Order: sequence, then structure tokens, then C-alpha cells
Amino acid sequence: MNSELKSLLVVEDNPGLQKQLKWAFSGFDVHIAADRESALRQMQEHHPPVVTLDLGLPPDSANASEGLRALDEILELAPHTKVVVVTGNDDHDVAIKAVSLGAYDFYQKPIDPVVLALIVERASRLYDLEAENRRLQSASVLDGIVYSSNAMQEACRMVERVGPTDATTLIHGESGTGKELFARALHDLSARRDGPFVVVNCAAIPETLLESELFGYEKGAFTGAVRQNRGKIEHASGGTFFLDEIGDMPVSLQAKMLRFLQERQVERLGGHSLIPVDVRVLCATHHDLNESIKTGKFREDLYYRISEIVIKIPALRNREGDRMLLARTFLEKYASQHSRDFRGFTDKACEQIESYDWPGNVRELENRIKRSVILADGKTIGPVDLGLQEKIEPYGLDLREAREAAERNVIQRALDINNYNMSRTADALGVSRPSLYSLMKKLGLDSAEK
Repeated sequence: MNSELKSLLVVEDNPGLQKQLKWAFSGFDVHIAADRESALRQMQEHHPPVVTLDLGLPPDSANASEGLRALDEILELAPHTKVVVVTGNDDHDVAIKAVSLGAYDFYQKPIDPVVLALIVERASRLYDLEAENRRLQSASVLDGIVYSSNAMQEACRMVERVGPTDATTLIHGESGTGKELFARALHDLSARRDGPFVVVNCAAIPETLLESELFGYEKGAFTGAVRQNRGKIEHASGGTFFLDEIGDMPVSLQAKMLRFLQERQVERLGGHSLIPVDVRVLCATHHDLNESIKTGKFREDLYYRISEIVIKIPALRNREGDRMLLARTFLEKYASQHSRDFRGFTDKACEQIESYDWPGNVRELENRIKRSVILADGKTIGPVDLGLQEKIEPYGLDLREAREAAERNVIQRALDINNYNMSRTADALGVSRPSLYSLMKKLGLDSAEK
């Protein structure tokens, strides 16, 4: 056994093919199993990231029942393993069923060792990418922030740079983009992580109550003030104070907030003494505060005080590749919560998730998936469960550029929908796999992008 080579399990009962495949996969540490039981033993011993599985296994070599059972048990044992099933020429329906059960890809006999080796190599690269992504997510302090797009990567890098500081930071993004998640990540990265994280949403509290909620009040300050009450800012002392939707703060209160930010002292309603507060301040808004300044709805001096650092969160429609990643994450989350078992999304549902604008952003997507998990009757989430309207995306006037943009968009969407399974992607697009590879090369798309 060569410890430097990646492990590969070949499940094949034909001795001739066993030798042929072991030779074809010379770049791997190949282990051979001739039946289901020995395959499971090899899985437990060697933990191969990729398996090639002949569906015609003994004692039922003429049918696929034993092979499908082996597939199910392999994926139950190691759900991230990439299983490439090998079938006969007349077993296309069985191959499709295997893919629906979780197989990564299928290959029909007669076997071309070179082509099969390419499929295995691609599966191995994809396994490595997914494993690295899982490692990064588990090691990340940006808890709950799921992404793969460059736009979100830039925003998260800003969080990692700004988090350890005490800079007053403004988080800007549309409703539902995850502004509070970013604020919590900034808090968790700071030296104040063990202190309180206190949130006040300016849009959710009536104007008449917001001042007392923020700054507190003394006994007798107003009718009903029967005892002294500390405000949210005081409660956040030693930690982080997050002022959500500050763009909705009444102008009449903005001057007092500015004074607090300058002095780091608060004065309770009805009080006469200034109380020092050691707190980091984070703010968020979905408004364009520069426009609010022009219309007199927001003070310019307050804006400059809260925006020492500005972090912009992109809208979901501008996060290339993140929609299906988030959808699958939410499906796994809510299926587990509600004890439901789903195989994923139908192709049509995936197309709608990718083409919809998501005006409510990640919050809207999450709510749709949660609703679908609760209401769906079958084992897959379909368009009826989502209830979305399709969107036709416009292109420019240059015919050649428009055609290439349309092809690139359709192919990229098909790749995302099918988790970069090239056989399923080619079938969905109605082309052969060689034609798909050729198109991807022409359009600059990477077959192992994810």
C-alpha cells in the first residue's frame, strides 16, 4: 500500500476487469471487492473518497438489486463518498435510479479505462474541494454564513479584518441579507466576545418608546416609571451594542445618539448624571443613508460617526453560485428538524431557485425552503412546493455576446443544479459529455469548480 496515493475502492466481481481497472487507476491506491459484504469491509478499513461500483454483483449478478443495496449501504456509511456506478448498455434506467439514490455519476459498459479514469479523477478532485469547504466552514467564526461566491468572500474578509478592532462599523445590505449574522461575527472575533451582545431594532420599536429603551430612565421620569431602569446601551457595557436599522431612527433622537457616540456616556430619562459606558457600537441599515441625508431624514454628522468602517453585504441575486448552496443547506437543516427525508430538489425547482430574483434575499429563500419541507408530499422539493415565478434574464444587443452569455448561464446553472455531475448535466442539456466538455472549455467554465 502506498500511503501517498489516494485510496480508491473498485467493486467488481469479474477477475479480468479487476486487473484491467487496477492497471487503469495506477494513480490511486486501489482496493478490490468482489461483492457487497467485502466492499463494506474495505470501506471501513480504507475510507476511500471514491468508489467504482458494478451494479451486477453476486448473488444476483443478472440484476441490479445487490448493487443498489451496496450503494445505499456505502453512502449510509460514508455519505460524502463519490460513487461511480458501472452498468450494462441496456441499464440506463437503473443508472438513473442509482444517481437519484446518491451516486455521483454512472458509466455504461463496455469500459474504456481512460474515460473511466478521468471520471474518477474528477470525482476525487470534487471530494477534496468539498472536504476543504467543510473544514473551512467548521473552522470559521462566521457562524451561519454560508457562501461560495466571490462577492460574499470579500465581505467576510472585511469582517475578519475589522472584527478584532473596536471600530464603529456600519453594515449595509438589503433586508434579509444577514446583517445581524455579520454583526454577531464581528462580536465573536473581538476581545469583547465574552461580553454581552445587545440588539435594538429601531424599526421595530415605536418612536415614543425608543429613547427610554436605548438610554433607560429614572424612577418618576414619566407616568408609569415606578422604578429605575437601565437602557440597552448600559446593558451592553463590556460587550457590543448592535443598533439595527439605524436608518429608521427618528431625527429627534439622532442628536442624543451622536452625543453618546462622541462621549461614550449616557444620560437616563429624568436623570441628571452622565454614566460612562464601555461598549463597541455596530450599526446596520438597508437604506441609502446618503440619500437620507439629502432629504433631511438622517444627520450627516451621525453618519460619519457610525461609518468608520462600512461593510456591504451583496444581495442574493448578486451572489453567483450561492442560491443552490444555501437552498441545500436549508433543506438539510429543516428536514432534520422536522424528521423528514428528502433526496433534494427536482430539476425544475432548481431552475426556479436559480432564476428567481429573491427580493427578500436569504431570509426569503430560507422561509420558502422551510415551508416546502413542512408541506411537500414527496421525497423531492418541486416547483409547486416553492411557489416561485420564473424569470427571464435580459442580455445585451450584441448577438454573439448574447448567445455566449445565454449558453454560459444555462450551462453554469445546469452544473450547479446537478452538483457538477457531468452525466446528469449533459442529459439535462441534451448533449453528449464530450460536447459538454467542449462547450465548457470554449466558455471558460471549469468542470471541477466546486
